Amino acid sequence: MQTQILERMESDVRTYSRSFPVVFTKAQNARLTDEDGREYIDFLAGAGTLNYGHNNPHIKQALLEYLAEDNIIHGLDFWTAAKRDYLEALEEIVLKPRGLDYKVQFPGPTGTNAVEAAIRLARNAKGRHNIVTFTNGFHGVTMGALATTGNRKFREATGGVPTVGGSFLPFDGYMGEGTDTLDYFEKLLGDKSGGLDVPAAVIVETVQGEGGINVAGLDWLKRLERICRDHDILLIADDIQAGCGRTGKFFSFEHAGITPDIVANSKSLSGLGLPFAQVLMRPELDVWKPGQYNGTFRGFALAFTTAAAALRTYWADDAFEQEVARKGEVVAKRFQKIAGMLNELGFEATERGRGLMRGIDVGSGDIADKITHKAFENGLVIETSGQDGEVVKCLCPLTITDEELARGLDILETSAREALS
Repeated sequence: MQTQILERMESDVRTYSRSFPVVFTKAQNARLTDEDGREYIDFLAGAGTLNYGHNNPHIKQALLEYLAEDNIIHGLDFWTAAKRDYLEALEEIVLKPRGLDYKVQFPGPTGTNAVEAAIRLARNAKGRHNIVTFTNGFHGVTMGALATTGNRKFREATGGVPTVGGSFLPFDGYMGEGTDTLDYFEKLLGDKSGGLDVPAAVIVETVQGEGGINVAGLDWLKRLERICRDHDILLIADDIQAGCGRTGKFFSFEHAGITPDIVANSKSLSGLGLPFAQVLMRPELDVWKPGQYNGTFRGFALAFTTAAAALRTYWADDAFEQEVARKGEVVAKRFQKIAGMLNELGFEATERGRGLMRGIDVGSGDIADKITHKAFENGLVIETSGQDGEVVKCLCPLTITDEELARGLDILETSAREALS
């Protein structure tokens, strides 16, 4: 396996190739193949970018047909047939059935672009600077999004430039069971000497992916929405990793029955791994002046094409989300079993998650690394998350077959036992 040029020329900032030091060449659904022909079950799925699997045949066919006809590929923010087709699919398949009325902004290709646009829009709309965010939240690493991201690893990599504009409050469960952390938020809002500048918006992940699969309770989310409404604060849902079906609903906030003012989507939005992001906003919040938020890659027509195909293939009815819920229960039960096994071996472990966004907290990054490294040796690609990498995280494709899912879970259970026995 030839890796010399990769190791010599690529920046040391790289991460995943350190955990999975092989050269991958092929992929199909939930399987990866390296250049030596070895296959791996994929429980990473592009960090949640490949909800519909690698090289999804339905979505890929739409792309190939589009390319074969000399259609527009790059279009700035021109009106194109591909953009129209995507917006029609989004409105008819996703928004209308859920009673949602949003305008759509295409801010650029990545999740951090969507977050930057969302928080800047909130500030413009409300005339306030502060954005409330939560402990263990991850919203991106460009400067505006970084100000709402908790992990020191990212915040300390700015060369001493301060990250400003975000105020951190405790996420649900951060203070332990029996404490509603929103009591603190509501108290600060009612106290003129509390030190909290009245925010333009609150940004929240309903399930914190990079933060360690921390799940916000449904009642907690409902109360957060009420607080925002009572205090004229906008609610931004960061649905970049948890959206597009990952938790069992197209939008992760659907479980709580809330309606955010602004929604940020990316990752699996294109359906095929192509860069694509959007910001959804209540129509009256669209206060942008023409060109006030810009970007060269706002009109990537290939992503419009694949995204529309994904919506039509998987979201025209509720069959797909029922399948995700079923598979999520399979993973939850198996993760509970693995956590129980680890507890019997003397390692405290717990399972948590929603849908097919699941994790096992083993309390230590070193222990989690031992498990995931052994899993890779045994043919499973799976990563960790949390402030110290202490959570073994499953983000397998939502389209994974029952056979692939069972095989991956078998490998993980065996690997955990081998790594820690």
